Amino acid sequence: MPRRGGPPEVNAGSMADIAFLLLIFFLVTTTIETDAGLDRMLPPMEPPEDNVVIKQKNIFTVNINKNGQLLVEEELLDLKNLRNAAMEFLDNGGDGTCNYCKGARDESSSDNPSKAIISLKNDRETKYSTYITVQNELVGAYNDLRNREAQRLFNRKFTEMEAEYLNPETPSSVREELKDKVKQIQDLFPQKLSEAQTSTN
Repeated sequence: MPRRGGPPEVNAGSMADIAFLLLIFFLVTTTIETDAGLDRMLPPMEPPEDNVVIKQKNIFTVNINKNGQLLVEEELLDLKNLRNAAMEFLDNGGDGTCNYCKGARDESSSDNPSKAIISLKNDRETKYSTYITVQNELVGAYNDLRNREAQRLFNRKFTEMEAEYLNPETPSSVREELKDKVKQIQDLFPQKLSEAQTSTN
């Protein structure tokens, strides 16, 4: 007796449903990694002031070459000494107008924390990790000085106050109280960290 028909047919009606369910499963369970960037708060847009003269002694220059070496104020410096060198510059108070500065009051260094600028420049081939480490040390110099003044004025670290102020879960009444204190400390040592154009050689 001859065989009737070909091979048995497979019912593919539910394949689309299965594929759709698998797609939803993978979309829900897959995690997407995100790269952490630099946390920087940009200053507000302000019109440039006319005839601004910045004295060279109020600029603290930090250059990083492609080998990761630091040239600070035209001299080689170890990374471990960078924070202290930056703090000495910021806290100098050379013109005598800073009554909270505890520096050497060297007339050849920065006049006042409000006039002090740190200029950071790196080579195009500088390692990213070195660049970030140097930035952290310079920001750390500002934070150490701000912590000192916050302890003196409010018996608290500035970094703790700032973190609590920026935390969205902090009650608005507490944030309002912290706002003036954080600004007061920031005004004592304003963070003027300038990143110069990257050099190509």
